Amino acid sequence: MNQDPLNVLFLCTGNSARSIMAEAILNRLGRPKFRAFSAGSHPRGAIRPEALDLLSRQNYIVDDLESKDWERFSGPDAPDLTFVFTLCDQAASESCPVWPGQPMTAHWGMPDPAIVEGTEAEIALAYADAYRMLHQRIDIFTNLPLANLEPMALQKRLDEIGTQKHPSAA
Repeated sequence: MNQDPLNVLFLCTGNSARSIMAEAILNRLGRPKFRAFSAGSHPRGAIRPEALDLLSRQNYIVDDLESKDWERFSGPDAPDLTFVFTLCDQAASESCPVWPGQPMTAHWGMPDPAIVEGTEAEIALAYADAYRMLHQRIDIFTNLPLANLEPMALQKRLDEIGTQKHPSAA
């Protein structure tokens, strides 16, 4: 029996770096169990070249990635969402739309590499750190025994994933 993938939406303000990377990572690590999307409350309309370069160097397919508004995922034609994760610190205090089907949500806030200023190496390090943190969290998420967790226990685990510290920050 072929089961449809669980749809996951990653939200950020600009949908230009973190949420885009999360979409790509989950679409690779979670296939075929999950299908990832990303969007922003105020999308920039373009993906940061540093994010695209990093993903390309990691052999991700980036051609279909785009910066988009979260309203695309709240209408009647939107995919049914199972999970919605906010990634930016500001997103926790922003009002989110009502998601059809009431998906499970969690806040996985993390620093925005798109606002880092400095040398090319410092900026690249910020993107690499964001990628590693996202990869770690998404790897934990994809390995959760979803079928064996009651909703409250699953919610607790999702919230805990959002508090995971970056390996180099320990």
